[in-house]
Amino acid sequence: MLKSSPIVAFVATTDPKRAKRFYAKTLGLRLVSEDGFALAFDAGGTMLRVAIVKTLQPAGYTVLGWIVPDIAKAVRALVKRGVIFQRYEGMPQDDLGIWSSPSGARVAWFTDPDNNTLSLTELPRPASKSVKRSRRAAARAVPRRRR
Repeated sequence: MLKSSPIVAFVATTDPKRAKRFYAKTLGLRLVSEDGFALAFDAGGTMLRVAIVKTLQPAGYTVLGWIVPDIAKAVRALVKRGVIFQRYEGMPQDDLGIWSSPSGARVAWFTDPDNNTLSLTELPRPASKSVKRSRRAAARAVPRRRR
C-alpha cells in the first residue's frame, strides 16, 4: 500500500534555534518551513521534520543517516564545519572515524546538538560490467559435471 509513497524522517530537538543552525548551516539542508511544532528541511528530496519537544531522551542508536558517494570527503567537509565524529570502543575505525563493515559499507557517526546519533554511509561499489562479464565467462569455462 505505501511502496510508492514518500517517507518523512523525524528527529527531535529541545532547542529549535540551535537545531535550525545545525541542520541548515552545518549540514547545509534547506529549511522549508517552521512553526511551533517542528522545523522542516529538504534532505535530498526527503522531508526531515525536526520536532520541537520539551524533553528528549536520545536513542542509543542511529536515528538518521545519509548515503554519500565519498565518505572521507564528506567527513572532512563536516569536520571543517565543526562536526565531531564519534569513536566507539571495540570498533576499528580509521583516522577519520570511519568503520568498514563486513558488507563493505563504510560508516561514520556524529551527533546533533540534542545528542541524536546521525551517520554517513558509503555503500560498496557494485562490480563493473567487465568484472561481471569476466566472472560469467569464467563460470562458463568451468566444465559441468555430467549426470
